[in-house]
Amino acid sequence: MTCATTTVAAPASVPARTARPRVVLVALAAAGLAVSVQQTLVIPLIPRLMTGFGVSVAAVTWVFTASLLAGAVATPLLTRFGDLYGKKRMVLAALGLLLAGSVVCALSSSLPVLVAGRALQGTSAALVPLAIGMIRDAFPPARVTTAIGVVSATMGVGGTIGMIVTGVIADRTPSHRPVFWIAAGLAVAVLVLVAVATPDTGERPGGRPDLLGAALLAVWLVCLLLGISQGNRWGWTSAGVLGLFAAAAALCAVWTVAQRRTARPLVRLGLLVGPRSLGANTASALLGFSMFAAFTLIAGFVQAPRAQAGYGMSGSVLDVGLYMLPSTVTMLGCSLVTGRATARFGAAYTLAAGAATAAASYVWLAVANDRPLDVLAFSAIQGAGFGIAYAALGTLAVQHVPMGQSGIASGINSLVRTTGGSVAGAVTAAILTASTLDGTALPSRAAYELCFWVIAAGAALAALVAAAAGLRHRALPVP
Repeated sequence: MTCATTTVAAPASVPARTARPRVVLVALAAAGLAVSVQQTLVIPLIPRLMTGFGVSVAAVTWVFTASLLAGAVATPLLTRFGDLYGKKRMVLAALGLLLAGSVVCALSSSLPVLVAGRALQGTSAALVPLAIGMIRDAFPPARVTTAIGVVSATMGVGGTIGMIVTGVIADRTPSHRPVFWIAAGLAVAVLVLVAVATPDTGERPGGRPDLLGAALLAVWLVCLLLGISQGNRWGWTSAGVLGLFAAAAALCAVWTVAQRRTARPLVRLGLLVGPRSLGANTASALLGFSMFAAFTLIAGFVQAPRAQAGYGMSGSVLDVGLYMLPSTVTMLGCSLVTGRATARFGAAYTLAAGAATAAASYVWLAVANDRPLDVLAFSAIQGAGFGIAYAALGTLAVQHVPMGQSGIASGINSLVRTTGGSVAGAVTAAILTASTLDGTALPSRAAYELCFWVIAAGAALAALVAAAAGLRHRALPVP
C-alpha cells in the first residue's frame, strides 16, 4: 500500500506568526512610547508658552486640545485602514505624521503654527491600537497577552518620561523648541526600527473605505470633544457649548443610521456597544478618566508653593516627573506578569483587580498627601494598578473579535479612553476653580482632595464594570 502525503494549505484567515517576537515587541513598544511621550511633554510648557507668545490661557490650551481632537479623529480611521490595507503601513504613516508635526512645532514661532504641529502629532494616537492589532496578528497565542500588556504599559511609562524630559529642558533653556526636536529624533529612530524589525502580516481584505462614515465620525467627535474641552472656559450653558453638544448628538444619530445601512461600515456598531464590547469600552473610558486626571492633578499638586498654599511640594517641572518614577517602574513590571494572571483568571477579572488597585492609590492620596513619601507611595501603587489594568484591557478589547477587525476594535477602545480623559480635564478643572484660597488663584487643599476622591470613584467603578463583564461573558456564546 502506498502512502501519499497530502499538504493542506492554511486558511487565509490564519495569520502568519513572526519568528522574532522579542524584536518585534521592542519595536512596537518603542512606537507606543513615542506617542505617549508627545502627549504629556507639552503640559509643563503651557505657562512658558503663554509668556513666550503673549497669549491667554484659553488660547494656549489649544496646544493640548488640537492634539486631542486630531487623535480622536485619526484613531478610528487609521485603525480601520490598518485592517483593510495593512497595519504596518498605517503605523509607519502615523510615525511619519508624528515626525512632521514635531518638526513643525520645533520650527514654530507663532501659536497657530505650533497648534498645527500639535494636531499632526496628535494623529499618532492610533499607534498603540495598531500595535495591539499587529501583536494579535503576528505573535504566538501564548505570548499575545503579555505582549499586549507591555505595549499598553507604554501609555503610562511614556507619559512620565515626557514630563521628565520637559523638566530637564525647562531647567536649561527658556525655549520650547528643544523638546520638540527631541520628539522628532525619537520619531525618526522608531520609524526606522518599525520599518526594519516588524513583519507585514495579518488579514488584508482590502475594499473601499467608508468615506461618508469617516467624515460623519470626524465631525461629531470634534463637536463632542470640543464642547467638553471648552466647557469651563465658554460656560457649560453657553450657546457655543450647547450648540456643539446638540450638533454632536444629531450627527452621531445620522452616523449610526449610516453605519447600519452600509454594507462595509467604518465601524461595526457591535465593536462599540455589543454585549462583549460594552464592558471593555466602559471600563476604558473610566480608566482614561482616572489616568489623565492624575497627570494634570499631580503636576499641579507637586508644584504648588507650600509656603503660600499650605500644601504641595514646591517642586519644579522636573520634580513632577521624578515623583512619578515609581509609577513607571511598577507599571512596567506589573505589565510583564499580567499575561499569566489573564490566562488564569480571565482578562475581565484581571482588569477589575488592576482598576481596584488604582482606586486604592487615589484613596491613599486623598487621605495622606502631606509628605513626599505619601506622593511616592501613591505613585508606586497607581503604577501597579494601571500596569495590570491596561495590560488586561488591551486583551479584553480584542479577544472576542475576528482577526480582520482587531485594529478597529482596539482603536474604538482607545477612542473612548481619550473621551474619558477629556471629561476628566473638564471635571477636575471645575472642582479646582470652584474652591480657591482667599486672594489667590490657587486651588484649596480640599479641592485637590475632592478631585482625588472623584477619580478614585472612577477607577472603582471601572473595577465593578469589569467584574460584571467577566460574570456576563460566562453566559455568552463564544463567537
